[in-house]
Parts: sequence; C-alpha cells; structure tokens
Amino acid sequence: MDYYNKVIESVHVRFLKGNNFKIEKPVTVMNYVESENTLILLHHGTLKMGEDQELVNESEVLFIPKGQKTQLTFGSGTKKNELDMEQFGDTKRKYLQSLSFKEIKTTEEDCISLIQFESKVFDVVNFFNSLDIPPFIIRFNDRVATLIEDIIKEIEVNSVGKERSLKAQTEVLVIELLRHILKNRLFTEELSTNSTYFKDPRLIDLFNCIKANIGGDLSNKVLAKVANVSEDYVGQYFKMLTGINPQDYIEYQRMEAAVELLRTSKKSIRDIGKEVGYKDTAYFCRRFKMMYGVPAGKMRRRESLINSQ
Repeated sequence: MDYYNKVIESVHVRFLKGNNFKIEKPVTVMNYVESENTLILLHHGTLKMGEDQELVNESEVLFIPKGQKTQLTFGSGTKKNELDMEQFGDTKRKYLQSLSFKEIKTTEEDCISLIQFESKVFDVVNFFNSLDIPPFIIRFNDRVATLIEDIIKEIEVNSVGKERSLKAQTEVLVIELLRHILKNRLFTEELSTNSTYFKDPRLIDLFNCIKANIGGDLSNKVLAKVANVSEDYVGQYFKMLTGINPQDYIEYQRMEAAVELLRTSKKSIRDIGKEVGYKDTAYFCRRFKMMYGVPAGKMRRRESLINSQ
C-alpha cells in the first residue's frame, strides 16, 4: 500500500480539456488513437471497443491511455462508415456534434462526454503510457462516471476558482482510476514494474536530462555521463529499468513535445521539428505520422477543431 501511495504522490496530474458530443452518424474508426489520456463516458446509445467490438454499456467509461490504438465504433446501425484515424480527424464534425451537458440530460440520442488529462511521474514520465496497458472499459464504477460529469459541468460555468476546481477534480479522477485498477487487479504486473522509477535516482536524472534537452544532443554518450555508467552499458541499463531502448524513449518524448507545440503555438512544422531535435523536416514528418497515424499539420487542425467546440 505504501508503494502505491508513493506512486500517487509522485504523479503530476493536469486537466487538458473536455467535451460533450452527440453521435450524428454511426462510424467505426479502425485505428483510433489519442495524443492524451482519454476517458469516454457513454450517456446514451452504442459504443464498442476493440477488434471483438466489446460493448460499453450506458453510464460506463472507456479509458484510452495516451498513444494506445484501438478499434472504436460510435453509434449503432447497419450502415456505418469504416475510417482510419486520419480520415476520421478530417471529417469528425460529420459524425460527432458538440452539445452542452444540459442538452445531454434532456436527449435520448446517442451521446458521450470526453475528458483528457496528463499524468506524469515526477512531471517527466507519462504514467499510464509507461505501463503500456491497452484501452479498457471501467464497469460498475459510478464514482468515475460522476467525476467526469462534475468536471464537464465545471467546464461549462464561469465561476471563481474554475481552473483550481478542474485541477482538483481531475486529480481525484486519476486516483479513482488507479483505485479501480488495483481493486480489480488489472495490470498489477505493469504497476509493479513501475517501481523501478523509485528505486534508482540515476534513472530520474536521465529522465530530467532528456526533458531539459529535448532539442539537443541526447546520444548514448551524453546519457552515459548523466548516469555515470559506460557508453556501451547505458542502453542496456536504461532498457533493464524501463523495458524500452533509450533512443526509442527519446523519440517518444520528442514527439510528445511536438504535439504540445502544435496545440499551444503557431510555430511552423519545420520550426517545431527543429525545436524537438529533428534537423530534417521530412524525416520528422514521417516519424510523426508513423507514431500518431496522422500528419503533424492534420494533428494541429484536429486539436484546433476539438478546442473550438
């Protein structure tokens, strides 16, 4: 129990955004993926997940960890389009229409609420992504569903302390999500593996070095000096503790930083690529699309569309 309390104390949580959508037309997205941790609460209608199309019941919640792909079906009906994530991002308004929480409570049409949040260990490692767990359905947990509704209601008011309230409620939401995982003995092996983040301070030094120098030289030679190990050993050392090659981890962090810049700045794709460590813009664009399934420019337009709804 003390270990898990330490985990929770070390996870920095930040609310990102929330929306309500009415499902206008049924659609299956073959490789649905989100750039942030995402919770989808089904109010009415049909939502199915995975290749076996597991059904999410009304008032249940689907959790999609950042970067994890799944097949997702919104709405019911015999005629539904099948799209990849890029096509869905381009035509999202055709299938999902924004509406208020008040409208959700008065309609019987298919509708969902969507919450996105960031959760990082020591403000460096994306916690749920580091677990490498697949999307899963949160069943029989009214507390998680109620918290999502409370956050959505808070978004739609303009009261004193709104940002503070959203932050506090999102932190409670993440705690309830972890409690649900532990109570139902989900991904306990993955959670235990994460104990490595708290056992070796040199690993945290490496994470902080990577974060602080995301656009600079992060060769194994540089990492070896930070961890005070040999250049030949640093890759093995990093992978032994994290399960991932250091250069793969660095690329993921660079892409994560690129997504944040796409969302929050008006910098060109070329400048963003350079800022996160890619001198070759074409190579940056190829790697970005390989990781997220959409080009960087379309990711920017998609994020802009979501935030404007």
